Amino acid sequence: MDLQIDEFYKDAANGMLMLYQAFPRKIALYIEDLIGREEPDEFGLPSKRHQSCLGALLWLGDEGYLRFESTIGYDALDQAVLSEKGFMRLSRGVPHALPDEIAPASVRRVQATLAWQLREAIAQQSSERVARLTRLLFESSPGGSREF
Repeated sequence: MDLQIDEFYKDAANGMLMLYQAFPRKIALYIEDLIGREEPDEFGLPSKRHQSCLGALLWLGDEGYLRFESTIGYDALDQAVLSEKGFMRLSRGVPHALPDEIAPASVRRVQATLAWQLREAIAQQSSERVARLTRLLFESSPGGSREF
């Protein structure tokens, strides 16, 4: 199994969710807030895990899911915010994720969003579900895979 891909899905999801919770404000998105403290190597360079997380965030920017003004060394993206694409993907409903019909419509709408579903998967530490939902984030049409 490609562990770095599972970590990419988790890093991408966590980064996007932090920006979603701050939306529409711009924030400094720190790697340490996403993956915890990682000790630098013997040369003072960030760990491979730290570099991978930063790489995931930079990739999200390159692909148009978020915008940022600059990096703060290897530590963070400065003035980061979701793009329209990122916001719309996180706020759309996930197929077959509608909660209990008894809940008010506003609660059902929020709980059916990709953002809510990702948060739940991360809280449950379900790496397979995080991977499936993150892949759904990258699909241009909402009718992707039905296994959630």
